[in-house]
Amino acid sequence: MKKTIFICSLLLTLVALNVQAQSFDFKIDHFSLVVEDSDKSADFYSKILLLEETPHPDKAPGFRWFIVSGSSQIHLIEKEFAPFEKNKSMHLCLSTQDLDGMIAHLEKNKVPYWDWPGKKSAVTLRSDGVRQIYLQDPDGYWIEINTAKH
Repeated sequence: MKKTIFICSLLLTLVALNVQAQSFDFKIDHFSLVVEDSDKSADFYSKILLLEETPHPDKAPGFRWFIVSGSSQIHLIEKEFAPFEKNKSMHLCLSTQDLDGMIAHLEKNKVPYWDWPGKKSAVTLRSDGVRQIYLQDPDGYWIEINTAKH
């Protein structure tokens, strides 16, 4: 009897956990960054990260939108913003299978990059085999570029 009650309790717990699991099928639509100069930042995102710009629907000045992958975007919004410390732990991450090509592109354009501990021009090899580097955009936001497969 105790064994049956335990099994029933376990099944009810598993059912309850399943009901609480993600059920909204989220996709990342966009990530917005407040920038000081949208044209300067747009140059970085288009010429350094090689992202394709897509028009803002209202063609409003100070807004620059870039396609990351599929329908995911980065929105740059030029406006006054209270300054805050930007550290590597708070970053945007982009994944590519051509990290060496990206590094060559950064070096050609004299854009510095670091590994996770902070060594300049170095690559971190994570314990799961993913390689990663970090760089900063013109506003000091950190961007991780890694080789994670999705």
